[in-house]
Amino acid sequence: MLFIFYLISINTLLFCLMCIDKKRAIKNQFRISEKTLLTLAFMGGSFSILLSMRLIHHKGKKFKNLIPILTIESFFLLFLTYKILFS
Repeated sequence: MLFIFYLISINTLLFCLMCIDKKRAIKNQFRISEKTLLTLAFMGGSFSILLSMRLIHHKGKKFKNLIPILTIESFFLLFLTYKILFS
């Protein structure tokens, strides 16, 4: 249960950061680094990057090939956690 709360939290945080970065990109302001966004995606937030790429059309060209791999990684971690906790 704690891991599910973690995934919801990290995905919500990352989606908000992607929205903020998109607004800053439009206004030509200081942006959030790609390193930060990809680190959070690797920590379980890849679903929110995938969602933000579709909904707000942000970072679609740069992350196009990497995010599906990180999404599979997130689902694999969720599956392993489920197996450990409920078996």
